[in-house]
Amino acid sequence: MIQAAKILEQRSHLVPGKLRITEHFFQVPRDYKNPSLGNLTLFARSARKVENHLEKAPEKPLPWLVYLQGGPGFECASPEKQPWINFVLNKGYQVLTLDQRGTGFSTAISQSSLQLRGDEKVQTEYLKAFRADNIVRDCEAIRKALIADVSPSSTDAGDDSEESKKWSIMGQSFGGFCCTTYLSFYPEGVKEAFILGGLPPVRDTPDDVYARTYGRVRRRNEAYYAKYPEDVDRVRRIVKFLTRFGDTTVRVQGGEGYLSARRFLLLGLQLYGHGGMDILHDLVLRADTDLTSFGHLTRPTVLAIEHAQSWDTNVLYFLLHEPCYCQNAAANWSADRLLAANPDFIPSDQHASTTATDDAKTVLFTGEMIYPHMFESFPELKKMQLVGEALAKVDDWPRLYDEEQLAKNEVPVYAAVYMDDMCVDYDLSMERAAGIKGIKTFVTNTMYHNALRAKTEEVLGQLWRLKEDVID
Repeated sequence: MIQAAKILEQRSHLVPGKLRITEHFFQVPRDYKNPSLGNLTLFARSARKVENHLEKAPEKPLPWLVYLQGGPGFECASPEKQPWINFVLNKGYQVLTLDQRGTGFSTAISQSSLQLRGDEKVQTEYLKAFRADNIVRDCEAIRKALIADVSPSSTDAGDDSEESKKWSIMGQSFGGFCCTTYLSFYPEGVKEAFILGGLPPVRDTPDDVYARTYGRVRRRNEAYYAKYPEDVDRVRRIVKFLTRFGDTTVRVQGGEGYLSARRFLLLGLQLYGHGGMDILHDLVLRADTDLTSFGHLTRPTVLAIEHAQSWDTNVLYFLLHEPCYCQNAAANWSADRLLAANPDFIPSDQHASTTATDDAKTVLFTGEMIYPHMFESFPELKKMQLVGEALAKVDDWPRLYDEEQLAKNEVPVYAAVYMDDMCVDYDLSMERAAGIKGIKTFVTNTMYHNALRAKTEEVLGQLWRLKEDVID
């Protein structure tokens, strides 16, 4: 039985656009099965429309929708900076955007904060509590604090029905994985679920996920080079420069890491979304222009590349990326092991010296994969190598999904599935959808993984059409 979160603080303010933003701090157990291990502080922002900015008293209660961010390991931007907020508010909800445990202002995980917990063994045990299962428990604790104890007279339902105590959930990418975990173990708290590019695979390890990921990333590389064929030579030239003296040619900010060729090629993650090819091209053009003009990469260019990569600033994105798929099995550096079957993703002097017409030797960017070599090139990760290695070997991860419960699901679920999604495999998504009773899917080949931000009205419009049942 999950107890209601303790509300530590709630403060509201108005922002342009007639929104009232409330900043919430909650206290929850780190381990719900053993509360004596201590507490975490969770942070969330809620948003609702206000009709009169001079009105100080709260308006009538509105149904809640909690938003679960992609990742794992990313915080939420403030609601007024989220492009989808107005769409959802205009549908009559108030929205809660949660910094998932370990991110943003929710007892954030960094190398320095993790050190306070103890040695590497203690840190590893601590990090095991930061996956989707506990994120969902946090949501239930917060729901009970905000809704479940509200008196019946203050709800639109006007009665003490359980329906009045439920809330809606919406998840983007990894947030959709969390929604599926929610539907597996706490469906009684959910009124409806909206999932965008986030139906998780029906697998216990990441191996099949990454076996498919390499193929999708390869196709996005092909599309990128078809749009910017001049970048074939540019990328080769950059990689050749970065491998001139091994991996240590270019230092990054702080001096403890390096812009190795393999780190540079991680920029392929930009290809996951609308506009990503242009972002990647701009970085390639900038680096190549430096080499042409000066013979080295300037500090502004190196900083621009660093800012495009989140591995140092959001370390959970690295530490729990592969474990977020695991159920009673270890990740064991899945993407790295599968490189042997995908050697065209390995940069080498041979790749760097081939001609532009030799398509088989074109240097390929990687995507949303993690590798052990990142410990050497990212300063923050370098200090966490022992913990990262330990997490990769953990083989007792609890189950994240209840297939039997999903098969008899009664919660309305609406999911956007992108056929050309670089991050989440289409076939595995549809396999998952087939196991969720009553789910309705919007399937498209015209949107990519970041459609919630880039194509807000289109994708949410389609999901709400499914909800409102206007499609024949």
